[in-house]
Amino acid sequence: RPAPRTTAPGDLCARLVTHWAGVVLDGGAQAELDYQAMGLSGGQYDILRAVVDAARAEERVHGPAAAGKLIAAQADRRCADRYRDGGPTGGPWQ
Repeated sequence: RPAPRTTAPGDLCARLVTHWAGVVLDGGAQAELDYQAMGLSGGQYDILRAVVDAARAEERVHGPAAAGKLIAAQADRRCADRYRDGGPTGGPWQ
């Protein structure tokens, strides 16, 4: 029987940030949720805000497809940087 698969913290962060960035850009009702309701840590929410800000600027200039590509790339990079050493320290919500 194979062992259950786990998702690396950086990969999970990138998936969450990518998902929520799309929700926020679309402006639906869930876009108004706070970071805890989104299932994000404070640090992940900081990444989300930075990614969304950059994506909005990209969308204004180059359109939604370019914004989507930027979201994926920045979420991957920022989350990889944050979790490079395995995870943040200082508490469970860091």
